[in-house]
Amino acid sequence: HLDWANVEPAIFGTLFERSLDPAKRAQLGAHYTHIDDIKLIVEPVLMQPLRRKWQQVQAEAATLISKRDEVKGAARERQQAALNALLQKFASEIAATRVLDPACGSGNFLYVALRSLLDLEHEVDEYAADNGGSHLLPQVGPQQLYGIEVNTYAYELASVVVWIGYIQWRYEHAYPILDTPILRRLDNIRQMDAIMTPEGAEPEWPEVEVIIGNPPFLGSGKLRRELETGYVDKMFALYQGRVQGTSDLVGYWFEKARAQIKDGKAKRAGLLATQGIRGDASRRVIERIKETGDIFLAYSDRDWVLDGATVHVAIIGFDNGSEQERYLNKQPVVSINANLTSDIDLTHATRLVENANISYIGTTKNGPFDIDEGDAQLMLRSLGNPNGRPNSDVVHPWMNGLDLMGHSRHMWIIDFGVSMSEEEAAMYEKPFEYVRRHVYPTRQGNRRAAYVQNWWIHGESRPGLRAALQGKSRYMVTPRVAKHRVFAWLDNSILPDQQLVAITRDDDYFFGVLHSRIHELWVRKMGSQLREAVSGSRYTPTTTFETFPFPYPPGSERQDEPKVQAIAASAQRLVELRDNWLNPAGATEAELKKRTLTNLYNERPTWLQQAHRRLDEAVLAAYGWPSDISDEEILARLLALNLERSNAGRGQPADLASG
Repeated sequence: HLDWANVEPAIFGTLFERSLDPAKRAQLGAHYTHIDDIKLIVEPVLMQPLRRKWQQVQAEAATLISKRDEVKGAARERQQAALNALLQKFASEIAATRVLDPACGSGNFLYVALRSLLDLEHEVDEYAADNGGSHLLPQVGPQQLYGIEVNTYAYELASVVVWIGYIQWRYEHAYPILDTPILRRLDNIRQMDAIMTPEGAEPEWPEVEVIIGNPPFLGSGKLRRELETGYVDKMFALYQGRVQGTSDLVGYWFEKARAQIKDGKAKRAGLLATQGIRGDASRRVIERIKETGDIFLAYSDRDWVLDGATVHVAIIGFDNGSEQERYLNKQPVVSINANLTSDIDLTHATRLVENANISYIGTTKNGPFDIDEGDAQLMLRSLGNPNGRPNSDVVHPWMNGLDLMGHSRHMWIIDFGVSMSEEEAAMYEKPFEYVRRHVYPTRQGNRRAAYVQNWWIHGESRPGLRAALQGKSRYMVTPRVAKHRVFAWLDNSILPDQQLVAITRDDDYFFGVLHSRIHELWVRKMGSQLREAVSGSRYTPTTTFETFPFPYPPGSERQDEPKVQAIAASAQRLVELRDNWLNPAGATEAELKKRTLTNLYNERPTWLQQAHRRLDEAVLAAYGWPSDISDEEILARLLALNLERSNAGRGQPADLASG
């Protein structure tokens, strides 16, 4: 016989998650949230206003108690009655506080919220009994809890978790157990899709005081893979203008909660998200929150262990703007920006026209076009194409982020450009036949008609990138996602993968500015942070590059200007030292495998720090800023320069603009 009386009900959340099929778990975005993490939301969002009110009630009660103790008879009874009424009124206010979890899973958030409300009501009850009154009739219960859950098993389990938690609390505090059946279905918990009805309409959420929860984590890139295409298309159409299509799925819950508060159907909300909500399209939902209300609580980057791996989450509490106390990462602040910082608000930065058509994401294959060096050499040596052309026209070296930052695999790729017809492509016999055997079958089931019709062409062939590289012998790249923000040169013959961002300039000055501390600070603030790494950021052409104000608007710098030359010389020296370290003469193959850009920047030896320091000083001089300027001041000046350039349409050299 097993005694389940003291089993933690929240453990059912873990059991539920583990019971799901792995593929279905990914689709739902279902994750068990630890009680400690839940309290980070429940306490400030749900309980803080009630605890503040409780302090006020206790102050009023102390006055009544003092007056009561000064009189006798009927006057004393009147003061006691006033005291009892005051406490009963506040207890009723606790019992009238409704809580919604619109992605309730197995009910853990609701369970923690209920126990917190019960504990506060019990505190009021004890205070009443200790000060001459009788015990208050307990009113707080599961009827205050509202939930929405699409999964049948989780929906059924949520009622069980809440009821067990409620009964346990009553047992622990010596309250009588309720009539049978002791476990009952909670009608306030509904099985439904929280963000869209089957007909493609927006569902109604119940009117409550507080919204809390952990909506599903599903990145924008996985929406069509994990959800039905028809569903995604209807969702995009339904929320058009409110949530960008490139937002993570969690953004739709934030937008719904924001609208509930704006419409007076909720007062406060606290939701957990991936850290990616700070950047790019997902951040738009946070900007909308600040347009109609404000953020009063945020954890911008909190470690969270999931299946043994540490991921990074953000926690955001928001209301209609009435909350006066604001806390960011446990520290009191005056305001919290949409990117979950309290310093310079870079969300006002705009894309600069002068930076357009320079940076591009690499090509997206959408099929196994990549080949190893052995196959590539066989194709390159092959003769006899009917068009008389060599296969080197369509077989090129290829590199992705792992190759750049780690040990290169010397991969190649078959590439028929952006508009080569099937008839023309077939003239390159061996490459075409390889693609026909390996790529054609994978493309036939693709949802995009263009991918099916033009199956021999890369999914995203990046014509703009190719045009920008014409006439250049080299260009620079940086990983889209990286722990260290590193730039490197690639020969123009190498085709970059989508994991790389290509900067189509070939001068050392431009390379030096991008590899400076000044640009890295901007990137880390403007780009979204990584979800599954200790540190790092995401680099995008639009958000991090096109918003960045260079010392001189691109194209207006003079290569013979001393400040430009100083940056170029420092950049050349950095690359030279790096290349010497990466490929030392006489090194064994085993030694070379250890010498990667990732390992170099992990170790960051003194010579590397010195080389970067010289580069930073040269870049700061070009801006006309002191070498000992703080990171905060750099960001402030960059923002001012961005706004000046965006307003003027064309800027002046930064050393003049900064005065």
